[in-house]
Amino acid sequence: MGEKFDKRRVCGYNEAKEADCMDKLKNIKGVFLDLGGTLLFPPSGSWTFSDFARKYFSEEKMNAIPKERLDKILWDANAELEKNHLLHSFEEEYQKFFAYYTQIAVALPELGVTEEQIHKVVKDKLYNKPGNYRLFDDTIDTLKALRGTYKLGIISDTWPSIVPALEESGILDYMDCVTYSFEQGVFKPHPKMYQDALSKMGLPPEQTVFVDDLPKNLEGARAHGIHPVLIRAIPASEPREDMHNIDKISGLLEILE
Repeated sequence: MGEKFDKRRVCGYNEAKEADCMDKLKNIKGVFLDLGGTLLFPPSGSWTFSDFARKYFSEEKMNAIPKERLDKILWDANAELEKNHLLHSFEEEYQKFFAYYTQIAVALPELGVTEEQIHKVVKDKLYNKPGNYRLFDDTIDTLKALRGTYKLGIISDTWPSIVPALEESGILDYMDCVTYSFEQGVFKPHPKMYQDALSKMGLPPEQTVFVDDLPKNLEGARAHGIHPVLIRAIPASEPREDMHNIDKISGLLEILE
């Protein structure tokens, strides 16, 4: 807010589509929000390797490993981490991440990471909220502006340890409903995520929007009739000409009528 409205930033600009692209979203009564990359971000720049974790999983040492080898190790570890995602407790999450970091440590013996150090890393991952999650500067002010005019909900791929972090930050105080992947046992863009969110919010999909930083998740939402909004607060995705684009969450206020 307070900066000049730029259609090239809010929409993937295209002269032929200018009129359609610039239309504000009308008759919206509900707003679904992603968490990571939308309302909050990891201070270290990584969701799995906090600054504390980097004491043992050294970024310098890992970057010295041939890229093809490192990419495969991390891909394999992530694939295992995401299996059997239906979780009910911190203890289950602890075991998942202990197995994750152990798999990487075993595959990269040159790092010299011990079992004791892995336990320390997992405890940091689950319990060090400031070290793993930080709100964007405009998050709370935007939620305050939306609250009362729109129903608000979360649709997020996340883990049980996020809940106390959201409670402590105050984000949950603004939400009418939440859909977490660990409660559904699937990740976006699985239909179950959007179906659960719509059921809880109790609005027709055409009266809702979803803000996310990954186009594939927004395409999943659009397949269920939800209006997609791509946020690029952590620039990773290219702007999309077929949906609204914003650079930060407060930009949503500019495109809602």
